[in-house]
Amino acid sequence: MEELRPPTTGDSVTNPATRPVRRTYPAEYRARVLAEYEAAPHGQKSAVLRREGIYQTLVAEWAKARDAEAAGTTYKREHKSRSKDPATAARAVKLEAENQRLTRQLAQTQAALDVMGKVHGLLELLSERSPQSPPETGPSR
Repeated sequence: MEELRPPTTGDSVTNPATRPVRRTYPAEYRARVLAEYEAAPHGQKSAVLRREGIYQTLVAEWAKARDAEAAGTTYKREHKSRSKDPATAARAVKLEAENQRLTRQLAQTQAALDVMGKVHGLLELLSERSPQSPPETGPSR
């Protein structure tokens, strides 16, 4: 009897899931939602966002783009650069681990210095109480 297997290409199994598609919004939709959002009273702005299924940051981007267009300039969102280089990512993980190790070492050193300071203070206090008395060696027999 033959087994049913998913179709393959070479040695790898094809992924049946489709890649997610970024949502796009027509200019009329953006203008309508932006006007409605800005006209809403303070407590009702989040209701507009929930109803439309969008976040406040997206509306803020739309407002910046609209204002830039009105001023005759273009608005380009700044993207944070993310390194896709595996060597850079591995180095970041290594540096993070080293940072944690050094943080633990610093905390340990500070605790040891704190204890040493307390011991020093205790020894000074004991030496001030009996400056002339010889140290006791224990009971004589």
